[in-house]
Amino acid sequence: DAYHKNYKEMLSMVETLNERLNLAVKQGPDKAIEKHLKRGQLLVRDRIDLLLDEDSPFLELCPLAGWGQDDMTLGGSSVAGIGLVCGIECLITGNVPTLFGGSSNKVSVAKGARINAIAWQNRLPLIQLIQTGGSKLEQQFKVFHPGGAHFRSLAERTKAGLPTCSIVFGNSTAGGAYTPALTDYIIMVKNQAQVFLGGPPLVQLATGEIVDAESLGGADMHSRKSGVSDQLALDEHDAIYKAREFISRLNWEKRGKIPRSHLAPKIDEPLYDIDELLGIVSANIRVPFDANEAIIRIVDGSRFTAFKPLYGPNLITGWAVIHGKKYEEEGIIKAGAHFVNAVSNSQVPVITIMMGASYGAGNYAIKCSVMGPEQLAGVLDLITREAAASAGKKIDEVAAARNRALLSSKVEKESDVYWTTSRLLDDGVIDPRMTRVILGFCLSVVYNEKVEGGSLGGVSRM
Repeated sequence: DAYHKNYKEMLSMVETLNERLNLAVKQGPDKAIEKHLKRGQLLVRDRIDLLLDEDSPFLELCPLAGWGQDDMTLGGSSVAGIGLVCGIECLITGNVPTLFGGSSNKVSVAKGARINAIAWQNRLPLIQLIQTGGSKLEQQFKVFHPGGAHFRSLAERTKAGLPTCSIVFGNSTAGGAYTPALTDYIIMVKNQAQVFLGGPPLVQLATGEIVDAESLGGADMHSRKSGVSDQLALDEHDAIYKAREFISRLNWEKRGKIPRSHLAPKIDEPLYDIDELLGIVSANIRVPFDANEAIIRIVDGSRFTAFKPLYGPNLITGWAVIHGKKYEEEGIIKAGAHFVNAVSNSQVPVITIMMGASYGAGNYAIKCSVMGPEQLAGVLDLITREAAASAGKKIDEVAAARNRALLSSKVEKESDVYWTTSRLLDDGVIDPRMTRVILGFCLSVVYNEKVEGGSLGGVSRM
């Protein structure tokens, strides 16, 4: 009975997740999309589909960034994720020009910083699909200074030998002009792409000179005169082809050592149906469940070798294989400080899957909340009462109850999965049934880098 109740409630939660993800996929209002298509331009998700290999997976990152935040765009006016281009795992980003012209806001900058970190840590080639009006002017003070870190990141990638390719499909104005200029390979679409620090109106205001956009910063001019563009594409399809051609000639290899088990001709699926996770993992975060039941529905052949199963039994650790790649969890932690130290100095990948409530010291690693709403409200209530007693004052019980309720409600809201993902405290919310597939893809991605002290590399948090 508990299983079927959980399954029904969790399925409803998954449906809510899919509804919100569908909003992120929509790419802006219908009028803006219609106008964009009439210009003969592709939508950003169609551009990404054409860039990816046929049947390539695409692990989208931070799709619900900005959810429920006033004056922010869903997804930060951008699409970002990891997919295969010419057989090479690449991190792909694209402006959504049909959403406020692809202009950047505070969420866009925060999302970009996280995406850059993932690309850097996992040694991924970066492909940028650019069409943006720069920063949203009303938020320039929230965008301008932190946004500069992106330019530094691009310069550091070049120094480190991590390739970056930019395709400019339309306007790339102001700060948006530095993004392609700082990349290793730039493709501009003829009669569409325009790159300039200040457009014709700004030039006229500053100098009195009247100049058209194409002459000032068009693709043909940058390809023939300024040298900003490395390739002049005839149209968007040609530009995408040229980007794939660039990636194919990188002679790119993973630095991580592929485990022997990955070379096996067949990967064992779990013995137990992963769909059963919906009924096993409680929809109520206050109701505990057996994590072993979740593990054996994710790992290859449902084989899991426990490490110290009788010592600290509330923390399950051990060894398993996922999609032929070895995955380890080690170390029973006796003190929160040691845990923080272990996570901070870890030299192997960290992929975190949040399965329910997690409070306290553990969240220095995985970021959710200091403690539960009732506990936090109760602790502050006790502190208030002790302070009143010390001062010889009487507590107003009505006001105290109201304050507890307000604080508990606030903490409950800020611990919600959509609140945290909106503020980029995680990399995405997933259907539990996709856990095995996503873990397998993440474990493949981290083999791009080699690290000291371990056979795997890179750090990703989900």
